[in-house]
Amino acid sequence: MRVGLFIPCYVDQFYPQVGIATLELLEKFGCEVVYPPNQTCCGQPMANSGFEHLTGGCNDLFIKNFADFDYIVAPSGSCVLHIKDHLHHPGISDKIYEFVEFLTDVLHVETLDASFPYKVGLHQSCHGQRGLKLAQMSELMAPPFSKPQQLLNLVKGIEFIELDRKDECCGFGGTFCVAEEAVSVKMGKDRVADHLHHGAQVITGADMSCLMHLEGILRRQKSNVVVKHIAEILNSQITYEQHES
Repeated sequence: MRVGLFIPCYVDQFYPQVGIATLELLEKFGCEVVYPPNQTCCGQPMANSGFEHLTGGCNDLFIKNFADFDYIVAPSGSCVLHIKDHLHHPGISDKIYEFVEFLTDVLHVETLDASFPYKVGLHQSCHGQRGLKLAQMSELMAPPFSKPQQLLNLVKGIEFIELDRKDECCGFGGTFCVAEEAVSVKMGKDRVADHLHHGAQVITGADMSCLMHLEGILRRQKSNVVVKHIAEILNSQITYEQHES
């Protein structure tokens, strides 16, 4: 299958290793992956700020770049949900997938050659959990599930921590963190405190935007806890010997 790799702006500019890990994993599972080099922003920041009527150029370019692929995959729930909900084009919205969703629902991944011997806390991002249904919402009286957890369970040596409020928003919210800085920071500190209280060495998730927000708080607190996108962990080959050294 031919997969068009869509890399969000903040991953391209600040976390290129996430895009590389996504590419390598897709290729490991037999996908023919193409990165359209002239792709740009999907238009989500404008739409979230009330200017969706100005995203026409972004929409047209996205369609031009990705319409001919069998699937479109991106390591970002928020960008994928934006395309699904706002770019009303059947050749696009019906075949774009968030990375975790693609591995579980299309490729049906059941085994992984990955090892990551650390204590890990999983942050369930709102767009992925509530928009794309990557995990069950705790307020619903329904059987629990988590597609990110399902994949991480395949990683050797990983040790999960239990959180007190496992699906609470981190406070990033795109432009919300700019318009409501104080509220955003307080929400982020609460999420970080939950992970630290339970001994996390690494915080992971499927949306690098949320992890970027948490990383900023961790750095200001001079914490040794790091953030890693789930693609980095699923693509990791860290052994116990490397971990101990």
